[in-house]
Amino acid sequence: VEHAADGESGLDRAVASPFDLIVLDLMLPRMNGLDVLRELRRRGNETPVIVLTARGQVVDKVVGLKLGADDYVTKPFEMMELLARIEAKLGEAAARARAADRYESGAVAIDFRKAEVTRDGRPLDLAAREFQLLRYFIEHRGATLTREELLNEVWGYNAMPSTRTVDVHVAWLRQKLEPTPKHPQYILTVHGLGYKFAG
Repeated sequence: VEHAADGESGLDRAVASPFDLIVLDLMLPRMNGLDVLRELRRRGNETPVIVLTARGQVVDKVVGLKLGADDYVTKPFEMMELLARIEAKLGEAAARARAADRYESGAVAIDFRKAEVTRDGRPLDLAAREFQLLRYFIEHRGATLTREELLNEVWGYNAMPSTRTVDVHVAWLRQKLEPTPKHPQYILTVHGLGYKFAG
């Protein structure tokens, strides 16, 4: 557990290293808690935040929640209540992290932590690059991905080798993943642009 006595140093500490949860007082010197919260979320920091304040006005609660607070406790409060809320938020964050480690769609299930892919309960033998490509597709599902982007992000190529590299790996993935590879339902071709994961 770390603490900061004012908003500016609290913000600096919160963005300098990862935390599981932030308990944030709104009445802080140098930078109030709402401004700290606003700046955290503006920078893309999604750490769960429980806001503490002596203010009981509904408007403060609404503003805090709209800025991205995950929970709200009004002073005075019992320590047991605060601890229970902290435990609940940490549990929710852990559940989200576990969910991010798995993906399921139809007959296909993927455990990213174990690097295991199954279809209809049977394991699929994917090469490391095929697994990395599949993971990138899933992380960006619904988006049209160009061959150039896939080469840069999955293979790490800055120079442009033959784009057939992507096509060949997509074909291999389809053979293993798709029920009917000639009529794919997961990895779709977007003609003239690239591919899209539709799972």
